[in-house]
Amino acid sequence: MSVTVILSRKGNDIVTLSPDATLGDAVASLARNRIGAIVVTDANMGVEGIISERDVVRLIGERGVDVLNEPLAGLMTKAVVTCAPDETVPQIMERMTRGRFRHVPVVAGGKLVGIISIGDVVKYRVEEMERESAQLRDYIMSA
Repeated sequence: MSVTVILSRKGNDIVTLSPDATLGDAVASLARNRIGAIVVTDANMGVEGIISERDVVRLIGERGVDVLNEPLAGLMTKAVVTCAPDETVPQIMERMTRGRFRHVPVVAGGKLVGIISIGDVVKYRVEEMERESAQLRDYIMSA
């Protein structure tokens, strides 16, 4: 199954900020939307960077609370690992595990079209395993 299936179930709502927004703006948006990461985009929805809860904690720990007034352009992760809608769930799971990150922006035609989290991937895999288990039980019962 592909990333498209996950997006179709969870929706394509994406919270974004521009690079000139402050880290404080990002913190407020993370809290308001109850999410773990925000994709930083340009005016055409091109991915410029990403900022996560972990990034916020690290930055405040290293530089103090004054960092909340700084623009995301200088704080965000710029080397963003993305995926395409047609990539498979196992491919994305491997990438997330290897890279030790929890959020992957989904990009098509150079534009952000969604974001998937490790929670989305795990939920999908659990549902898939439950379906397979039910099919095996049905097969055994009918044999």
